[in-house]
Amino acid sequence: MKNQIKHFILTMIIAGSIFTGCKKDEDTVPTPPAPTNEGEVLTTFTLYFTDSANSANVASATFRDPDGDGGNPFTQFDSIHLQANKTYYAQVVILNETASPADSISNEILEEANDHLFFYTVTGANANVSITDFDTNTPTPLPLGLQTKWRTGAASMGSTQIILKHQPGVKDGTFAPGTTDIDLTFHTKIQ
Repeated sequence: MKNQIKHFILTMIIAGSIFTGCKKDEDTVPTPPAPTNEGEVLTTFTLYFTDSANSANVASATFRDPDGDGGNPFTQFDSIHLQANKTYYAQVVILNETASPADSISNEILEEANDHLFFYTVTGANANVSITDFDTNTPTPLPLGLQTKWRTGAASMGSTQIILKHQPGVKDGTFAPGTTDIDLTFHTKIQ
């Protein structure tokens, strides 16, 4: 009988260590790494301008870098040419043309309007353009800048810097927070 009790106790100790060992294995299962958020490839940035008084009067300016940032240099960098004393509605279209068909990055920016903000800065001694945000249907009360209104004055020359800031969780309508996704400066001529 003593042997049976010893055998029973030994069996319970072995069984207990097996269950404990299994539990430890479950506790030490590694957590999968968080997915990485790779940046989008931005190959083409185009501004389309439509004259508010004549919708047939359309102008555009494009920056194109077929392989995206880095690698080969850009292949196209237009100047902005607008007529004096006009009001234009401008639309930004950004594409990733390395994908087939091309991905619309503009749509993604609109979907993430709470995390993005365009900044427009016109400079130059004669620069005579004022730009205001015109995004009326964005899901955020803060400006976005995919759609803007440009008012030109007398004939002048200067430059227009366009910066897209990525501001996830910190967008407050100011330039400071976040990182820069796009920074382009277009030569601008009002004639």
